[in-house]
Amino acid sequence: MTKIVVGLAGMPGVGKAVFRKIAERKGFTVIVMGNEIREETKRRGLKPSPKNIGKTMLQLRKEEGPAVVAKRCIPKIDEAKGNTVVVDGIRSLHETEEYRRHYQNFILIAIHSSPKVRFQRLFRRKRSDDPKNWKTFAGRDQRELSVGLGDAIAMADYLIVNEGTREEFKVKIHEVLEAALKRWTS
Repeated sequence: MTKIVVGLAGMPGVGKAVFRKIAERKGFTVIVMGNEIREETKRRGLKPSPKNIGKTMLQLRKEEGPAVVAKRCIPKIDEAKGNTVVVDGIRSLHETEEYRRHYQNFILIAIHSSPKVRFQRLFRRKRSDDPKNWKTFAGRDQRELSVGLGDAIAMADYLIVNEGTREEFKVKIHEVLEAALKRWTS
């Protein structure tokens, strides 16, 4: 059976982790593109700070091309158990097109939240690469946008706005996942 691959795009802090958890509960395998960057940062002997992870992301794309992270994830998608996969962390149309070339049943979902809401979420989350202040946050946003994330969000098949409660967001995720699956299984 042909795999259904759902790409997920969104700025840091929009709620991609919540989306992933719901998708996993629905039986999707989840591949996180950012893990490729974090692993590459570690391979290069660098501390997983926001600066080092961002620098690695940009260097890797410069060295191996703008779709490098997608290319590294494709074997993982192919090896995934089950026929439904979520790929979290699409950053550009180059990556989107790489997935579309490999998977006829590919769909892109974008999540949007305002910068203020995202900063508050990231500040509370406190992952090693999360910003400690607004300046770091704004710099990370600019870096993400510089590789084409805004273009990927603009070209998404579905857009979820996450500005309300977590429960409202979960309802929207379920609705969009159902619509995406119907598109390929009807």
